[in-house]
Amino acid sequence: MATPTREDATLLIQINQWMAMSGVNEQMPKLFAEGFDPQTAEPNDEPVRLALGTFETIGTLVKHGLLSGELVKDWMWIEGIWKRVGPAAMRARSDAGEPRLYENFEALAEDT
Repeated sequence: MATPTREDATLLIQINQWMAMSGVNEQMPKLFAEGFDPQTAEPNDEPVRLALGTFETIGTLVKHGLLSGELVKDWMWIEGIWKRVGPAAMRARSDAGEPRLYENFEALAEDT
């Protein structure tokens, strides 16, 4: 993996600002709350929906070499977030009949 650059850092800060403005940062604790059940969470539940959209975007940037995956994974626990929302993503894929749905988030979480 390539060494993260200042450009990666700048983009990461912009992503963090976007997450704050869009409400993702406020919703994240709900994914890890005691009452949250990944097996019954729905893709349209606000914290799940925001996490799936946000981290699919980040995964797409990483996939195309526009953002350092190493830097992203040093910043966020991507694997842990995927474990919480991945089951909902899989149900959304099945319901939509679209195997590519959220594939970049999943790939980022599985890339070690």
